[in-house]
Amino acid sequence: MTQPLRRNGQAPAIRRGGWKAADGGQTTAFVVVVIAGLFLFAGLVLDGGLALAGKVAAADDAQEAARAATQQLDLNQLRSSQRVRLDRHRAVAAALDYIKATGDTGHAEATRDTATVFVTHRQRTQILSLIGIDHLVTTAHASARAEQGINAPWLQGTRP
Repeated sequence: MTQPLRRNGQAPAIRRGGWKAADGGQTTAFVVVVIAGLFLFAGLVLDGGLALAGKVAAADDAQEAARAATQQLDLNQLRSSQRVRLDRHRAVAAALDYIKATGDTGHAEATRDTATVFVTHRQRTQILSLIGIDHLVTTAHASARAEQGINAPWLQGTRP
């Protein structure tokens, strides 16, 4: 009959049901760490993808808000001089209204013919919330410029 393996000169203890495990729970700790790492990696992949989608949504919202702002023309200026100029207060208000309707936050600026919009989008996390990261914040900005069309009704029939 073969002798059991000895550790430090002593025979391993025998329990009812088999030999005492020689790893002392190291395998369990390893499995726990590996599974935690896999969950963290899955969280980074899933929530990172959601953050990227949030960045795209923020960029879309910024572009649309800038376009909404550039529709707010100073009509008196347009009619008197045939030059396009934004009504700055109405342009900023239109951009902020659009941003508010999307559920994002941000601010807008308007110059004579350009509106610039900055949007901040907060994306809720799915898995990373388990470790205390509840939101990922993405930002985007866009500008739109009000321009006069090629065929202006007040210039029809005239030649330069």
